[in-house]
Amino acid sequence: MKKITKSMAILALLTSGSLAFAQNIKNIPEVKNSDDKALIVKADHQELEAKKKAAEEKTKLPKPYDPKADAEKDIEKMIAQAKKEGKNVIIQAGGNWCIWCLRFNQYVQTTPELKKLVDDNYVYYHLNYSPDNKNEKVFTEYGNPGDKFGYPVFIVLDQNGKMIHVQQSDVLEEGKSYSLEKVKEFFKTWTTKS
Repeated sequence: MKKITKSMAILALLTSGSLAFAQNIKNIPEVKNSDDKALIVKADHQELEAKKKAAEEKTKLPKPYDPKADAEKDIEKMIAQAKKEGKNVIIQAGGNWCIWCLRFNQYVQTTPELKKLVDDNYVYYHLNYSPDNKNEKVFTEYGNPGDKFGYPVFIVLDQNGKMIHVQQSDVLEEGKSYSLEKVKEFFKTWTTKS
């Protein structure tokens, strides 16, 4: 009985996988020959591999977003600190689910000239957006920039808490990371110092 059950389970898995594959092929317009189907399978495989690598990378990166944080109170404290220190505030909005958010954080933290530029000129805050805590009230206050630009998105506040800039992140990207020159330019543009 065990052998039959195992065989049936394997057959069911193979059949369901074949059916799912066949459905995917049927839903793709104008797949005319086996070479086209092979290209589709190869593309699907590459996409799965890329997702797997991103998931592995995500597990290794620090998680700076805290879904349990009281963002309103935290940002008030950041503004008070910025005023006291003569700096602006950068809010990096995103979440620990977002590979590009984690990559940006890691990039800034491990690139000495960027880390110094940020530490010398800004009070920095990671504003969480996730199913656990969407921080809707805070995001609404800043015009919901994630809806428009995706994540991460950067909100720059002056020392009084006034929003002075929103920066989308995709223009700062380069390959699977970020452009040092573009990120430096972004940070330099919004400092309080000339």
